[in-house]
Amino acid sequence: MSEAALWTGNDVIAAVEGEAKSDDWTAHGVSIDSRSLEPGDLFVAIVGPVHDGHEYVAAALEKGAAAALVSRIPGDVDPNANVVLVSDTLTGLEMLGKAARERVNAKIVAVTGSVGKTGTKESLLHILSQQGKTHASVGSFNNHWGVPLSLSRMPADTEFAIFELGMNHPGELGPLSRMVRPHVALITTIEAVHLEFFDDVEAIARAKAEIFEGLGPTGSVILNGDNNYGGLLKSIAANGGISRILTFGEKSEADIRLTDFTLYPDYSDMAISIGSHDVFFKLGVPGRHWINNILGVLGAVSELGADIEQAASSLHNLSSPKGRGARHMVPCKGGSYLVIDDSYNASPASMRASLKVLGSLFPDGKGRRIAVLGDMLELGDKSPDIHRSLKEDVCDADVNLLFACGPNMAQLAKAMPSKVTTLHEASSDLLVAPLLEEVGPGDVVLLKGSLGSKMSVPLEAVLNRKKNGQTSQQGGQ
Repeated sequence: MSEAALWTGNDVIAAVEGEAKSDDWTAHGVSIDSRSLEPGDLFVAIVGPVHDGHEYVAAALEKGAAAALVSRIPGDVDPNANVVLVSDTLTGLEMLGKAARERVNAKIVAVTGSVGKTGTKESLLHILSQQGKTHASVGSFNNHWGVPLSLSRMPADTEFAIFELGMNHPGELGPLSRMVRPHVALITTIEAVHLEFFDDVEAIARAKAEIFEGLGPTGSVILNGDNNYGGLLKSIAANGGISRILTFGEKSEADIRLTDFTLYPDYSDMAISIGSHDVFFKLGVPGRHWINNILGVLGAVSELGADIEQAASSLHNLSSPKGRGARHMVPCKGGSYLVIDDSYNASPASMRASLKVLGSLFPDGKGRRIAVLGDMLELGDKSPDIHRSLKEDVCDADVNLLFACGPNMAQLAKAMPSKVTTLHEASSDLLVAPLLEEVGPGDVVLLKGSLGSKMSVPLEAVLNRKKNGQTSQQGGQ
């Protein structure tokens, strides 16, 4: 619990235009989940598609919640409890988030893109927290409830703030951007994701461009100039009245330009040109995709007015977010094996990037490269073809064993040549026994798939051999 209160009762009631018997309380945090709630949090009873938060208000208060934001008072709640009554709790949370945004003088960056959003957000957090009091959205809290929740948790004295904005349908990003009102809008890249909900990739680009809607005329846009849709995004931003539009990439006209790089299995050396600066530094996470992300990151850092030289020098000890390339050495009989945890999500672009990282790593002794891959979801009618097309990437990575699961990965399994030992199962849990039987000393094991393919199941199985107190190595995507 922080020493200073995040919200006073009076401020919450005023922000949400609620009714309450008492304002004599303070909240040190905001929570929508009674399981992870900390004593002193304001509990917001969100009504979701599966659970109604009002069923957990009594438990939250018993656990030490400072107060609860509700649209009805449950019968099992003490009549004298601190509750704030509103007509709709999600609207109330949005109003609280907007009030938090209104009261800060922070420099704010919003991040979106088809891939690389969370890694980019975490990189910005890593850099900016060394240069001022920094607030960032947790995990992937990037949707219609995650963004206002993240805003509502922002302390009044924040100096830098980073918000990840996500979407999988048109019209979702604009309201989030208008809520955040960023000074800098960064789009990592545009790729073929969420095709189930869009006619084509250009439609995805136009939906991502909604991030410009919350940006004022003095704000800055940072775009991937090497991406096929960079020109389209630039024109949309310009037509929206935004004049400060910067690009990053390898092209000579890029404002944040990659001038040289060297890839190593565990890190990369980079040289970039940004404004009047030529900056040379070590990037502590490996992979070509990370280099692209960091160009955009440093562009945003510059536009926020932070120190570029200090930012670049701090990247030598950058590590990967959980589920997005974190590395773990796991002891086993005869030695140990390396696990690359990229299990949180997957798209065609990120799958190829992860396979390249796997291909850059050298197993020890008689170890092998093992890829454990689950379905990439929301790809629409082209999904079988897209999965099948990963054959070349698996082969280029010199994968020795492929464990695949899900109906779409069946297409890849069928396409694999005989030189790659391949096992396909209907679901991730069926991979556990054969994977544990196979993995051994010296192996390098990549686990990746969309969240719905539940690659966390085989991940936990291969990590369970870790000895108590064994530390993790960090790297990857």
